[in-house]
Amino acid sequence: MLPLRCDSKNKTFPISVIFILVLNTVVFLYQQNNLHHEFLINNLACIPVKVLFAGELKFYFTLLTYMFLHAGWFHYLFNMLFLWVFGKNVEDIVGHMGFIYFYLLCGIGAGIIYLVINPASSSPTIGASGAISGILAAHMVLYPSSRIVVLILVGIAIPARFPAYLLISLWFILQFLHGVSSLSVESGFANVAWFAHIGGFITGILLLPIFLIIRKYLHKVKN
Repeated sequence: MLPLRCDSKNKTFPISVIFILVLNTVVFLYQQNNLHHEFLINNLACIPVKVLFAGELKFYFTLLTYMFLHAGWFHYLFNMLFLWVFGKNVEDIVGHMGFIYFYLLCGIGAGIIYLVINPASSSPTIGASGAISGILAAHMVLYPSSRIVVLILVGIAIPARFPAYLLISLWFILQFLHGVSSLSVESGFANVAWFAHIGGFITGILLLPIFLIIRKYLHKVKN
């Protein structure tokens, strides 16, 4: 199921969403050079066992850098599509700088929860999915009745419209079910960082009220 657009029009120019899109694109294109790819994965991907047990400061920074790497074109394009569809309206509410902070903190929260669930993993974790999961959570809370136009892929592409609260709730339930399944070594879902998605979503739910309070306070001070 691919989201195409949201019927709630953004009121401000989504400069922060575009900035994050461009940054991800630049890093991804740089990553496509085979000479750079291994270096980036070894130094910028979040590897739980290194973060938790190596005791080196540089590995803590991977909780920030991992979200700007992607495993391939599908991974990159899918994440950027979700960011574009759901991020613009969230930026309207939390502000341009607020959106960047919110995005980064959701990604960090996603990484931390993934570490807690998989402390002994030596597999590199990469991707913007955790941060974008926080954006989905914020969109669901802020625009529950907005309609999301999606393509349902069942051999052919069928367009459909769903309210945001229903679409995103179902998405989160699927992440949770896959996450639980991934805890089994026999599971076919183990290669995806489902708990990073879950962690980012939970982080977004928890952080959004704080960002709304800050935004309201700054608005009062400005006026």
